[in-house]
Amino acid sequence: MDCAVLFADVSGSTALYEVLGDERAFALVETCLKTMSECTAQAQGRVVKTIGDAVMAVFGSADQAASAAVQMQLRVAEFGPAVGVRLSLRIGLHAGPVVERDGDVFGDTVNLASRLCDLASKGQIVTDGDSARRLSSQHTARLQRLYSIPVKGKEQEVELIEIAWQAPSDDKTYIAPVRSASAGGGARLALEFDGAQIVMGPQRRKVSFGRDLEADCVVRDRGASRAHAMIERRREHFVLADHSSNGCFVTFDGRPELKVHREELTLVGHGWIAFGQPRAEAQQVAEFTCLEAPPAAASA
Repeated sequence: MDCAVLFADVSGSTALYEVLGDERAFALVETCLKTMSECTAQAQGRVVKTIGDAVMAVFGSADQAASAAVQMQLRVAEFGPAVGVRLSLRIGLHAGPVVERDGDVFGDTVNLASRLCDLASKGQIVTDGDSARRLSSQHTARLQRLYSIPVKGKEQEVELIEIAWQAPSDDKTYIAPVRSASAGGGARLALEFDGAQIVMGPQRRKVSFGRDLEADCVVRDRGASRAHAMIERRREHFVLADHSSNGCFVTFDGRPELKVHREELTLVGHGWIAFGQPRAEAQQVAEFTCLEAPPAAASA
C-alpha cells in the first residue's frame, strides 16, 4: 500500500498549561485536535490515531497531505489571539509504501514522517525531497529547501524541504535555503547539565528545560516553570527560546549576565544558563559550548 503519512502536534502545548491553566489549556488542545481531524477529512484523509497532543493521519497522495497540513496551520493559528498566546503546529509528512494492519499503518514511511515532525520547528511543515517531487504545481511554489540530514538505515542523507503556508511578510521567520551540501551540518552545541552531557547537532536539534518530568533536562528549582525554555538548532545557530514566568539568566564568557524573558537569544561561544533566577543563586545551571559555530551571531 502506498500513501502519504502525516504527523502534526501542537507546538509548546506543555507551556500552554503553564500560561492558561489546566482547564483552558486542555480545552484549547482538544479544539486543535478536532480541527486537525476536520482538515484531514476535508483533504480526503483518515486520522489513524491521536497521541497526546498529536495526530497521525494517512492520505492517498502527497498533495492531499500537503493541503491538509496547510489548512491545519492556518486554522490553528487563528485560535491564538483569542486566548493571548501564539499557537501553531509542527508537522512532518512523507509519502511511500506502508503496511496496514487493523486500521494502523507501519513501516519506514511512518518512521520517517514521525522524524520529520520532530525536526520541524514551531509553525513549520517539513517533508523530504522524494515526497516533495510527488507534489503537483499547486504546492511546488511553496517549497523551500532547508538542509540534509543522515537518517539511520538509509545510505543517502535525507533532504529536508519546508512547505510554506503563509507569506514572508507575516509574523513568521523563514529558514533560508541551503546553497550547497557543504553549507550545513558543521555546528554543534555541547551542553552540561546536572552531571549529564548532551551534544546538539544535525541528529539532535532540540533540548527542553523545565520542571515537567517530560523535559529533556528537568529543573528542580521552584522558580522554574514546567516548560521553561528550549534550545533549538536553526541551520548553523543555536537559539535559546524562553517560555517561562521568571525568565532565563544567560552569561557569556567575559560579559555581564543578561535576562531573557519570553524572547529568544542566539547562543555563541561559551557560557551558562540559569533558570528562573540568577546564576549565583541557582542550584542547577546549564553550561554550553558552541563548536564549529559561525563567527556572526545576534539575538533572534
